[in-house]
Amino acid sequence: MKQIKQFFSGHNHQWAVVARDPERNKDVIDTNEYIVYSNDSLMLTDPGGMEIFPSVFSAVSSHYNPENISYIFSSHQDPDIISSLSLWLEINPQIQCYVSWVWKTFIPHFGGKDNLIALPDGGRKLNLAGLELEAVPAHYLHSSGNFHLYDPTARVYYSGDVGTALLPTDAENIFVEDFDKHIEYAREFHQRWMPSEKAKQEWCERVQHLNIDVLAPQHGALYRGKDVERFINWFSELEVGQAGKR
Repeated sequence: MKQIKQFFSGHNHQWAVVARDPERNKDVIDTNEYIVYSNDSLMLTDPGGMEIFPSVFSAVSSHYNPENISYIFSSHQDPDIISSLSLWLEINPQIQCYVSWVWKTFIPHFGGKDNLIALPDGGRKLNLAGLELEAVPAHYLHSSGNFHLYDPTARVYYSGDVGTALLPTDAENIFVEDFDKHIEYAREFHQRWMPSEKAKQEWCERVQHLNIDVLAPQHGALYRGKDVERFINWFSELEVGQAGKR
């Protein structure tokens, strides 16, 4: 069963990570889902696939009323990101889902065609019950229509597949504890799934000017403190767009 860990940025502002499911089907990649809470309203980021919906729903419900989910933020179109959309809409049919305009006619194959808010390529500010968030362009990392979510108040950057590390099944740490060891679990993924050197460098230049205390990817452990800058520098120097040896 997935675990949930909460962090507080103020009385009416929290964020939480839903992570690590040792009981999952081993043919299904492990994922992180995130919750942003502001004044009794919730945004769920990259809520995951249909296969893991019961586990994610159980974890979310243990701390929050899922009927208070007002928004879903979908970084891109992959099934491990957003194929559970129709199931969340059964909980609250009024949920609105932010997604790149590129995928507005693709994601309805998972449901919710009338619930999608198309994001322009340049991104935009988002408002969650008075909390200002930002959809940050991250196109071609790895999807052609790709966004990250930035919370400047909590200084948390939800980075989708950027920062992913495919960790051993017995890994339990929520945060990176040994960067040099951890980053080797990230290397092959980034080389294979990040196809564009130009897009990579544009992203690194964009985010290095943001105040980020935690970089929170969809897979693996979260980077915090100095490890955020270490990851950005590592990624900037990594040669991407390489097929593996399998």
